[in-house]
Amino acid sequence: MFLRQFVNNNNAAVVEMSRADFFKANLRLILAWPLLGLVLCAVLWTATLLQLEAEKKVAQQQALDSVSSLSKAYGQYLLRTLEQMDQLTLQLKYEWENSRGQLRLDQLKTQGMYALPQFAIVAILDRKGHPVTATAPLQRLRVNERSDFLLRHWRSNSSALRIALGRASQAAPSAPGAGESLVHFTRRLEDEDGNFDGVLLISIHSSYFSEFYNSVNFGKFGMSAMVGEEGELFSTRLGSRVLPTHGSQGTPFLDTSFLETESGALHSGGRIAFSDKQSRYVGWQALKAYPFTAVVGLSDGEMLHPYEETRTIYIGIALAVTVLLLAFAAVATVLSLRLAWRHHQSEGVRNAYRMATEGTSDGFYIIAALRGEDGSILDFEIVDCNEPGAGYFGVRREQLLGMRLQSRAHEPYFRDLIHNYRAAMQSGFSEEEIELPEGNPFKLRWIRRRLVRSGDRLAVTLQDISTAKEHERDLRRLANEDGLTGLPNRYWLQQFLPGALGRAAIARQMLALLFIDLDGFKDINDTQGHAEGDKVLRAASLRLKAVLRPGDHVVRLGGDEFVVVLDPVEDDSRAEQVAQRIAIAFDEPFYLGSERHKMGASIGISLYPRDGAETEVLLKNADIAMYAVKVAGKGHHRFFQPELFETIRNRRELEQSLVAALEQDQFLVVYQPRVDAMSGQLCSMEALVRWQHPQHGMVPPLEFIPVAESSGLISQLGEVVIEKVCLQMARWQASGLELVPVSINVSARQFGRGDVHQVLASALARHRIDARLIEVEITESAMMDEQNRAVEQLSAIRALGVRLLVDDFGTGYSSLSQLQKFAMDGLKIDRAFTMELGRSEQGEVFVRAILSMAHALGMSVVAEGVETREQLDILRALQCNEVQGYFISRPVPAEQMLALMHQRFLIPLPAPVLPPYSPVIGEENNAVS
Repeated sequence: MFLRQFVNNNNAAVVEMSRADFFKANLRLILAWPLLGLVLCAVLWTATLLQLEAEKKVAQQQALDSVSSLSKAYGQYLLRTLEQMDQLTLQLKYEWENSRGQLRLDQLKTQGMYALPQFAIVAILDRKGHPVTATAPLQRLRVNERSDFLLRHWRSNSSALRIALGRASQAAPSAPGAGESLVHFTRRLEDEDGNFDGVLLISIHSSYFSEFYNSVNFGKFGMSAMVGEEGELFSTRLGSRVLPTHGSQGTPFLDTSFLETESGALHSGGRIAFSDKQSRYVGWQALKAYPFTAVVGLSDGEMLHPYEETRTIYIGIALAVTVLLLAFAAVATVLSLRLAWRHHQSEGVRNAYRMATEGTSDGFYIIAALRGEDGSILDFEIVDCNEPGAGYFGVRREQLLGMRLQSRAHEPYFRDLIHNYRAAMQSGFSEEEIELPEGNPFKLRWIRRRLVRSGDRLAVTLQDISTAKEHERDLRRLANEDGLTGLPNRYWLQQFLPGALGRAAIARQMLALLFIDLDGFKDINDTQGHAEGDKVLRAASLRLKAVLRPGDHVVRLGGDEFVVVLDPVEDDSRAEQVAQRIAIAFDEPFYLGSERHKMGASIGISLYPRDGAETEVLLKNADIAMYAVKVAGKGHHRFFQPELFETIRNRRELEQSLVAALEQDQFLVVYQPRVDAMSGQLCSMEALVRWQHPQHGMVPPLEFIPVAESSGLISQLGEVVIEKVCLQMARWQASGLELVPVSINVSARQFGRGDVHQVLASALARHRIDARLIEVEITESAMMDEQNRAVEQLSAIRALGVRLLVDDFGTGYSSLSQLQKFAMDGLKIDRAFTMELGRSEQGEVFVRAILSMAHALGMSVVAEGVETREQLDILRALQCNEVQGYFISRPVPAEQMLALMHQRFLIPLPAPVLPPYSPVIGEENNAVS
């Protein structure tokens, strides 16, 4: 109908030709389809029969594999059962012979032994076959069987297990199991002299050996049998029936002549080998330790039943396909002729469809414009579409064809659609991406619609781009969102702030940026791991959001840095109040499992427009203010001030120079001797780090040590010092010089990382230095944090053989109990106390108290900062162990220290003679701490 309308609307001309000429010209077309149908039928049946033959072979092989596998499993079952009986008879023989005839089987049965239903008889027979003790009357045995047992074991001196087939006596037909087949297990009994003393007998119902059948699917006509070495059938089962056993070969039930090998499987073929006339696949397995063969049979009718069903299906399908092929050939012949007849009529239709489907595999529609008498478009009708196109409307193709858009003009979507179609009929082409409103007929969010005019029709193509748009939206969200905390990220802030500043400028309002850095987060991240650090960051983000107004924003820049945007703020006090609330929120500890971790927040504040009018300037100034808080002691807030810039810039330049110094190895180590206070003999030395800057010369320790501490570079610097000291000692050791211990300062931050013992162990092993030649100096404050962890780390260092000293004793928070807990080897009196010696009586009292306490705890004492003979004499009088200071020697390079090591006795006579080494500006004892 559609093709006819299409032809009429386009006024196509039809060329008439005679039927005879048409058939002559299309003879090949007439014969092609029937021949093709016959060829396809032949191919179909050939393939079907070949496939069925292959399926049959597979089914037969699977049947053989099944019986082979089942026979092996049944063989294992019989083997385990016979082994159990073997062990049971051995145990009973042992118990009987050791009881000297006192064992009573009826009592054992009462107690639960041999009470299972498979035990027909358990008995002890004397030399003459009379029962001594038994679990059941022996009348159930035939008389000749007892004679057979006695005769066999009397003739043979072997105590091996014998297995024989028997049948319960008919003498007591009312007894349980009367007339049922039994399998007898017997052993020879001997007296103390090894003479024949009777027979041990256990009789088992033969059906017990068929119970394996119940645990495995043998099918309705499956069989199992336990066959003796001479062909006797000890146990037989056919389906659900347990058959009576036979003692001869070639029974009516089973021809056992095929059991020529230990194991195998075969098809019983055409001969009848079973009493029920069933043909079976048979598998057998010879038992290794016993003269039996396990036989399993599966009905070939049951095993090949799936194949027969498959064969029926294949044949039915082949017949159906044959009919369809022949019908198709007939219909195709007719249709091909009709198509050839109308080929020239369908060109317009094919062109329209080609335009509709070009470049897309989505739904398409052919829309016909319905015009009035004056030629104006009154309506549009869907004259054709594909199934995906109909699926967009939630209907089938047949339901959509013929629908006119005016019938749904009351819906907003269709009103707009009619308008768009009219415009497309004018322009000839339209393509656009449309976000559909809720309740649209397509139930889609985004579509791409393409309209192409062909004559008086529109070829419409619809493509669902909802997934692509959703993906695009997700990409935008990911680009603007921090993946860990869900907060906006740095990219979002850079996009948001210019607009916010513009709005603030128009409204003449202030805007505040709070740059927040978490104090102590790096320690948590280093000691607890990144996973726990991530938990802290998520918790911190929640705390920040909780103290802000709904219109304010929290941004995570990265690491532990956050920015809060207060938009707008009335004055400085509003920003200060928020900073105080944030500080209070971070006063609460963070809980990681059972551990509490204390952190704080350093907050720098910049205000628009006072501190800058551009995004980067405001961020930089807030960062500078935050950095000033860090330098000043952390845990509070500060507004940006222009004078901070130069100070922070210098400090950051120093940080960057420190990084370069570590990379370029600009640090050197000098050594200050420690001598015995009484003899003046060199007994140790302290390693002190110095920075030789290539442009600025020697940088005082008081300048770079605090910066290294605050920037976290102190740990790396400490590792450099340990490595340089061990390397220098290795060189001195290689020269044959007698070494004295060297003490190395460990900073609180380095000690807090918990890996000092690992760094020391690695350096000592690498340079082959005896651990007794290394001492570690730790300040009192380094040991106050996390005291349990401090004890563990000190123990790990001491386990290496390294001595431990308390540095700058008296300036921290040590107590007698803490010194006992940490078990230090010695302490160093801070130079501030040494300088008071000779000046005031109180200074001498303090030093005497420290010495008394240390000596009481078994600790040696070193006095730092000795600069005069008077100080030395007072320390000698107070029994101080060692002294160190300018009076002995200034810190000197390794080359000059070598000369002092050769000199050995270093206390100068009347006045100190200082080495020619030029001292560094600042304290001589400034080191990595």
